[in-house]
Amino acid sequence: MSDIPAPRHIPDRLDRPLRSALLSWEALLVAVTVTIFGLNCVASPYFLDPWSLSDLTFNFTEKALIALAMALLLISGEIDLSVAGIIALSSTLMGMAAQTGAGTAVLVPIGIGMGLACGALNGVLVTGLGLPSIIITIGTMSLFRGIAFIMLGDKAYQGYPADFAFFGQGYVWWVVSFELALFLAAALLYWFVLHRTSFGRRIFAIGNNPVAAQFSGVRVSRIKFLLFCLTGLMSGIAAVLVTSRLGSTRPSIAQGYELEVITMAMLGGVSISGGVGSILGVVLAAFIMGLVTFGLGLLNVPGIVMSIFVGLLLIIVIAAQRLTAKGAPHRGG
Repeated sequence: MSDIPAPRHIPDRLDRPLRSALLSWEALLVAVTVTIFGLNCVASPYFLDPWSLSDLTFNFTEKALIALAMALLLISGEIDLSVAGIIALSSTLMGMAAQTGAGTAVLVPIGIGMGLACGALNGVLVTGLGLPSIIITIGTMSLFRGIAFIMLGDKAYQGYPADFAFFGQGYVWWVVSFELALFLAAALLYWFVLHRTSFGRRIFAIGNNPVAAQFSGVRVSRIKFLLFCLTGLMSGIAAVLVTSRLGSTRPSIAQGYELEVITMAMLGGVSISGGVGSILGVVLAAFIMGLVTFGLGLLNVPGIVMSIFVGLLLIIVIAAQRLTAKGAPHRGG
């Protein structure tokens, strides 16, 4: 008889988490990220320049900050299509204040406060009146941007204070922009809240079955209201960043951001039906969209083509979620 020992079998309890991780949506996103990064390296000799990679982050950080909050809202079973309108209105109010000589210490609270107020209005209309969030936020999307158009017309606000430019153009260390540092810090905070706190578990419970969650003692309406406020708050922060980066305000600012924000969240594995999602997936999706749009920009691909790509990507992701019928929520990340 042979003395060769039989091969050791990995216990199922140890093998299962490894198999789950390798077959997860996040693992697929990592593979896609690496592939797109490699293709960009081949497509353009300028891509690996540190300052080019730094510029890449400006393509997605403002939208990705909103996508973090949008992910929580989608997981709870709601949606907010008014985020770009919130940016436009917040930026317009900051521009008005800047024309009167207001400094950065005043402009930033105005932008963030206006975003929070708009989010609270959405929350009241949805949770207080029991109206569908998709209908309400389509209405407020037009309302917020319409007010900005009425206030500005075809004009633009400029003349922001010099130190205001830091938020959208400044760097905290070498090629690491303030926007990127803020996004990474926010992603870590959102990951902890969603995946390591009872508040996060309640969000998943609401998205899976709001009636059961209500009978279990979860204050469904209050949590959804807070999530709308949070999405508005992040939109206000994004308004500060994009206004600072551009150095001006027009009523058409952030046009189309809502589509890209929702695409980031859903590409990250967040289900449109609620109850499923992870912050890690959203972060990876943000980098993927940034890599794609920046790579296409280096190749001088027109902006309309990028818009077509985002639209197709959203359709494909929604279709894939429906066809695969993913069940258990992603709680890792």
